Amino acid sequence: MRLLEAFRGSAIRLPNRIAMAPMTRGRADDSTGVPHPRTAEYYAQRASAGLIVSEGVWVSRTGKSGPGIPGLVTERQTEAWRAVTDAVHENGGRIFAQLWHAGRVSHHGVTGRTPVAPSAVRQAGRIFTAEGWTDTVEPRALGEEEIGEVVQDFAAAARRAAEAGFDGVELHGANGYLIQEFLARNTNRREDRYGGSVAARLAFPLEVVAAVVEQIGAARVALRISPGNPENDIVEDDWKEVYSRLLVELRRYELAYLHVIDTPEVEALSHLRPLWPGTLIANLRSEEPTSQEEGESLIESGLADVVAFGRLFIANPDLSARFALHAPLARAGHDVYYGARLDGYTDFPAFESDSAKFACSARS
Repeated sequence: MRLLEAFRGSAIRLPNRIAMAPMTRGRADDSTGVPHPRTAEYYAQRASAGLIVSEGVWVSRTGKSGPGIPGLVTERQTEAWRAVTDAVHENGGRIFAQLWHAGRVSHHGVTGRTPVAPSAVRQAGRIFTAEGWTDTVEPRALGEEEIGEVVQDFAAAARRAAEAGFDGVELHGANGYLIQEFLARNTNRREDRYGGSVAARLAFPLEVVAAVVEQIGAARVALRISPGNPENDIVEDDWKEVYSRLLVELRRYELAYLHVIDTPEVEALSHLRPLWPGTLIANLRSEEPTSQEEGESLIESGLADVVAFGRLFIANPDLSARFALHAPLARAGHDVYYGARLDGYTDFPAFESDSAKFACSARS
């Protein structure tokens, strides 16, 4: 079974090829951004994954997207994350922090501030706040000096992540948030050195990568992208050119990995895999959770070195063991995915086979 094989890349080594994808769970203290005390237990339960990528963690208060999302900018937050990484390491796991700035996908009802973006282009649809679903608001376009400040926010959060014991960081450049907003023409209408041509639209993402690499080293830095993904009202009709050039620029670093979200409509992996010589983690975006068979196919075809599973990890903390045993997979209801409630967080049990139950009862 290829998913259960150890993986050795140029910058990262894993005991298996199963990654736990970053998933927003919304359990942090909303006023302080400090992870919930049970967050350490939650990730430790899932430490048998080859790699855990944490939920998105905001690098500045303005970059927070919704209620209950944790940050990594204060000492209290850093201390709480240190408890998480200690618990994961004690259980034999590895964990990267996903560093996130939501850009225009935010609201003053969440942060107390006007959202920021490359350009003052309002997102279609609605956004979730503590008061429930509400209309989006027009963001404020970042000034050039402010863009440099945001770059340093990412760098500072990366330093915090290292202090907190994370094995590395994944920069969130997907799903229509700030980094992708600079890449997409419909959200980046700037006419300065950060907008217009493909090279100019690449400037901010590349500055973020460079600043973070300078802080903690390329082998501890990864990037997540979602080429052509329309989530959060992103339009990327030139994604092949944009992301091809992005990967060419990124090849100057020996990054830990590139994390690619793919969809059946876009098929980004088949285009980008030949352009990326380093480790590639694939994540399939579809109505149903990625299956074990789909993961095996991605490895066998060479489109991915590691496969990220998201929703299955919510109800199956021991997912790799269940794959090995071809055991039944539990399903979590969507109502427990997010929010302050603690049921549906750490209360999903590991699989126990009938033989294991019999052995336990015989010893008792």
